[in-house]
Amino acid sequence: MVLPGDGIGPEIMKEAVRVLDKVSEKFKLAIAYEIESIGGSSIDKTGMPVTDDVLKKCKSAKAVMLGAVGGPKWESTSPDSLRPEDALLKLRKELGLFANLRPVKVYDKLLSASALKEEIIKGVDILFLRELTGDVYFGKKERLIENGSVTAYDTMIYRDYEIERIARLAFEMAKTRRGKVTSVEKANVVESSRLWREVVTEVHEDYKDVELSHMYVDNAAMQLVRNPRQFDVLVTSNMFGDILSDEAAMISGSIGLMPSASLRQDSLGMYEPIHGSAPDIAGRGVANPLAAILSLAMMFKYSFKNITAALAIEDAVNLFLEKGYRTMDIYNDKEADSKLVGTIQAGDIIINTLDQF
Repeated sequence: MVLPGDGIGPEIMKEAVRVLDKVSEKFKLAIAYEIESIGGSSIDKTGMPVTDDVLKKCKSAKAVMLGAVGGPKWESTSPDSLRPEDALLKLRKELGLFANLRPVKVYDKLLSASALKEEIIKGVDILFLRELTGDVYFGKKERLIENGSVTAYDTMIYRDYEIERIARLAFEMAKTRRGKVTSVEKANVVESSRLWREVVTEVHEDYKDVELSHMYVDNAAMQLVRNPRQFDVLVTSNMFGDILSDEAAMISGSIGLMPSASLRQDSLGMYEPIHGSAPDIAGRGVANPLAAILSLAMMFKYSFKNITAALAIEDAVNLFLEKGYRTMDIYNDKEADSKLVGTIQAGDIIINTLDQF
């Protein structure tokens, strides 16, 4: 299923689908897909951010590719169930997607694009695992009047099995990387974080070959800009992961380079760039499609189990950057070999580059 969504979603997803077609042709793969509306575009079309029919199609698919949802047009939409972002929460819940994987990789050719010093970020390669089904996003919430004042609350809730399965996945992922897991919480003051630390520690008993460390979320936020190379696999809760992974994305120089995968315990996954709908640049042909294309590579790796195709896409993106091609968000006119390209041109170059792999 292909869900372009809102803002720059349709533009970047068009390039990702073109790359999908190229990879299917190159490796002689039979991949069929349907394109449907979601988010604000679905509200305009059907009155709902995601319809039951689209949900049904997503459930029967082997994978879902998502562009982005939301924008100023729908910000005043009420109630919450009619906001574009509700489509994401509903998809995650209905599809049982409990683990969000966000790789943060610093490309040597883009060291100067980061706000951090090159000696701090060179060689950074972090895999974030963000739990997706618990925390304040799914806990009870209410707004009421108390003694004449408006009071609002959100419940930060976690169940032990939700923590166990994301922890187990983190340790499994670490075994294929550098063998280190950092669990991030706030166990000094938050009860759900105390449970988080207890369960992660228990699961670690089954993975003694993997190093485990615990870190408070405020310290983790600081360490990500102080010494990001210390991290390998970083596992954390829904809200903390939402915030920290966006912070870490800027280490690379642009959130436009960051892909993600949302997985459940079988091979079905939802794949999306993390940059959002960026309505301010929608329709201008300048959006960076690389995060969407790299999300496609994650789809081949995790849902289709085709490592060869995944590596070909990643290698094409690497060569794109090595040759100095830059979209607006990563362009630096002080770089001698930097060549500014638009969304469609970037897709063209990636597709042509795939012939070399």
